[in-house]
Amino acid sequence: MMLFPRCLSLLVTAFFASNVRGSSEQVPLRDYSCQHPPYTIHLFSKAPLVIYISNFLTPSERSHLQEITKGTFGHSAVSDESGQEGLRQTRTSQSTSVARDPIVRCIESRALLFQGFDTPRSHLEPLQLVQYGNDERYHLHTDWFTAADRRTPDVGGNRLTSLFVYVAASNLTGGGTNFPILDQPHDERWCEFLDCDEPWDNGVTFRPVPGNAVFWQNLMEDGAGDPATIHAGLPVTSGYKLGMNIWTRQGPLNEKFRGADGED
Repeated sequence: MMLFPRCLSLLVTAFFASNVRGSSEQVPLRDYSCQHPPYTIHLFSKAPLVIYISNFLTPSERSHLQEITKGTFGHSAVSDESGQEGLRQTRTSQSTSVARDPIVRCIESRALLFQGFDTPRSHLEPLQLVQYGNDERYHLHTDWFTAADRRTPDVGGNRLTSLFVYVAASNLTGGGTNFPILDQPHDERWCEFLDCDEPWDNGVTFRPVPGNAVFWQNLMEDGAGDPATIHAGLPVTSGYKLGMNIWTRQGPLNEKFRGADGED
């Protein structure tokens, strides 16, 4: 599956979205109407496909996500090479799945439209919020799996794409998203989104700017995982970071994994 040509349509989407007026205040769900913000895309890499997105979430959406997940976080699990999931020192954050309500469905729709018109909602995993406090991190890893039981038809195969959204940051230092194999760009305009003080041989570190997001394609054309997408959530040295994972699978997830949704 080739996503890059479809990115041309994103410019059209972003243009029309710019005519939609968003609200920074919380909207009661009974009066809620899904409207996508005028986000901006920045093509960072073609191989692997990596795109930085400014203003992917509105302030009211970010507030809503924090409100509906209060008190639901637990220690983040991670799978080893055999597919066995458990708590490990490589990932010290807290995470939670996000209940699907109209606002969350709107965010899901935005993530799907970003990838073109051919990806149905049933290919999305439940959205996951992940929070990092002082000294918490996620060591180098890939979002795609090698273990066979983590990419079966029941779970939609492997993870085709990832979209990591920065939801909130408070008095934050550190906590960037590092891709050690990607090459640093030469244009200084990228320093708005990247930590340009990183040594050249450290690769690329995206800064955690609330509302913004990083999108990348995990799999190559033959379906194999792309090793260049290895990345890490760098340690938070002070403050707090809240992010959101939006993972899209190659095929539909079984309802027992995704949950029932009348709009699938």
